[in-house]
Amino acid sequence: MADRLYDRVKRVLDIVGAGFGLLFLWPVFLIVAALIKSDSRGHIFYQQERVGLGGDGFMMVKFRTMVRDADKDGPSVTHSDDPRVTRVGRLLRLTKVDELPNLWNVLVGEMSLVGPRPELPEHVSRFDEDEKRVLSVRPGITGPTQIRYIAEEEMLSPVNVDENYATSVLRDKLKWDLDYIDNRGFFRDIVILITTCFAIGFKLLGRYSKVLEEPTD
Repeated sequence: MADRLYDRVKRVLDIVGAGFGLLFLWPVFLIVAALIKSDSRGHIFYQQERVGLGGDGFMMVKFRTMVRDADKDGPSVTHSDDPRVTRVGRLLRLTKVDELPNLWNVLVGEMSLVGPRPELPEHVSRFDEDEKRVLSVRPGITGPTQIRYIAEEEMLSPVNVDENYATSVLRDKLKWDLDYIDNRGFFRDIVILITTCFAIGFKLLGRYSKVLEEPTD
């Protein structure tokens, strides 16, 4: 009963949060759209199939951060210094602004504000029976995994990146996602949302501090 109530109330909060987010952030969407179009050819948005609640596939929407047809020319996972990422795309990824269109996925019920990060079908096919429990809840824009791996692409080497992700990073992500499912609740969701904001801030400060520390000619 408690879990059912939690799921229902969480869905209402998701709709309210995503609705207000899309309503008030439309100026940001316009600015980002203009930057993307001025920087490289291609669509403003990028859609990619992910696996969500109950194992159903859906198209996750993000701002495009890579060159056109990048998914046809390279690994499925973005790695450090990936040449496919555009100049504007690097800024969007650094600030996580590229994920704002996920709010649409939340509004229509494919995602939640907080939950496990949705994976590609080819990665889900590697899940064992216990790991498939992550498909019992709606995937989220943020969660323990997203915070822990907020600088994921900087951690991944371009050498055998897809295999390294599947055999190492994904296994650790699933461990944290399963812990979230076993211990989820309203208070934890609020803490995760607040922590995400701080994590993005620390990531930005870390990146800028590295720039300041670089020697100049």
